[in-house]
Amino acid sequence: MTAVERIEQEISRLAPDELAQFRAWYESFDAQAWDRQIADDASAGRLDALADGALQAHASGDSKPL
Repeated sequence: MTAVERIEQEISRLAPDELAQFRAWYESFDAQAWDRQIADDASAGRLDALADGALQAHASGDSKPL
């Protein structure tokens, strides 16, 4: 049995209040991982082309105010 399968089994056994606690913890954990990935991508320049494209679209009038 893999670690993921063991975790899935344990999660399926949680009481409703424990499951709610786990969901809240995992949501925070996942959001932090996403934030780190975005920051790493930005620092490495992997988002530069997207930003440049958005700035060019805005400069040429192809954007709308929010």
